[in-house]
Amino acid sequence: MGRLFGTDGVRGIANTELSPEDALLIGRSAVEFFRARTRRPKILIGVDTRISSDTLEAALCAGLCSGGADVLRLGVITTPAVACLIRVNGADGGAVISASHNPFEYNGIKFFGHDGYKLGDEVEDRIEAVFRARRPATIEGSGLGRSETDTELVDQYIDYLVGTATRNLRGLKVVIDCANGAATAVSPRTFRRLGAEAYVIHNRPDGTNINVDCGSTSPESLQKAVLDHGADAGLAHDGDADRVIGVDENGQIVDGDQIMTICGLHMIRKGTLKECTVVATIMSNMGLDIAFRKAGGRVVKTRVGDRYVLEEMRREGYNLGGEQSGHIVFNDLSTTGDGILTGIQLLSIMKETGQPLSRLAKQMERLPQVLVNTRVSKLEKFEANAGIAIAIEDAEDELGDRGRVLVRPSGTEPLIRIMVECEDEGKAERIAQSLVEVVKRELE
Repeated sequence: MGRLFGTDGVRGIANTELSPEDALLIGRSAVEFFRARTRRPKILIGVDTRISSDTLEAALCAGLCSGGADVLRLGVITTPAVACLIRVNGADGGAVISASHNPFEYNGIKFFGHDGYKLGDEVEDRIEAVFRARRPATIEGSGLGRSETDTELVDQYIDYLVGTATRNLRGLKVVIDCANGAATAVSPRTFRRLGAEAYVIHNRPDGTNINVDCGSTSPESLQKAVLDHGADAGLAHDGDADRVIGVDENGQIVDGDQIMTICGLHMIRKGTLKECTVVATIMSNMGLDIAFRKAGGRVVKTRVGDRYVLEEMRREGYNLGGEQSGHIVFNDLSTTGDGILTGIQLLSIMKETGQPLSRLAKQMERLPQVLVNTRVSKLEKFEANAGIAIAIEDAEDELGDRGRVLVRPSGTEPLIRIMVECEDEGKAERIAQSLVEVVKRELE
């Protein structure tokens, strides 16, 4: 493995880059952080539907118990559910085994503290140092932890979600794409309890079909289903349901930037958006900035990653932020991105205003934005590559102040992500493709 923790925990191809042996040692290494809070910490573990989740859960659980923690296994459940249930049940922390939107052969481990927030970089670095030294503390005798399973705690989480709705959703038809992932166990039940007429697709996980041609990264089948059912909206989750992408009644995508615009401008009108500010990443469309400026608000930008959005929100006291990909954080309601909770807030606004999702989404005009992911074999050489740096500089010179270029490595896969944004979509596509060619030449 390279660096242990990326932008969203540990992640890699299961059984090779992230092996059961790694998971066991990660668990033993993490216990030292949790034991600093209490001598015998209680840790919750949730998993998504990947075929590798059983193996990694068993290994992580063994590592945590051998380090002196008691473990409560929640079964297949969403990432934000674990974050919520840590707080509701007074646990000392939690872990989720998931690779979110990545293909099924990947898996990952991310940790939460007793407050339900993801662990910060400093804590992850401390855990990694123990992992690298391969010398976690040895626990013997009665100090060893125990594990048990309780898959019924999901009901507590659904109760909490229902309580965040400002309106019942009776009269609304919604199609829910569960991505064959963890949302399958939660999202349909939640929206039906709120009174919505819910149609569900991609809700038959088999261990290998998570995120395959479905979910927030492939919403085409959701778009069709919304039209086929004459639905008012569609909601597409990813594998662990910490994000959501919308589809309006006309089958058009409503991305995370548009969802933040709809929710943020509604909160400005209600007087509930703190400092009239939303926190987004450098990948967000310039249309988001324009929409908030017109409403007397502003957008603060961070580096890519929902954890960095949340860090800025907590530091400055903001209560709404997120990413174009659909990670949306309502910090008054949750400690992490929550795709189901976000869907509830979005549909509640539709119900309260009586406006269709298409009209609400038009509050933000998206500038053409071309996004290209290029798989490379020499990702580690990206930062110091002069050829790529020159190509980026040339592209920026061509666009001037009427567009922008972002080229960055993925934090979870061996990819270079290229984004070009400007008023002329043809020009954006041409510049993006020229950058792809340079990246391939320099890093393959």
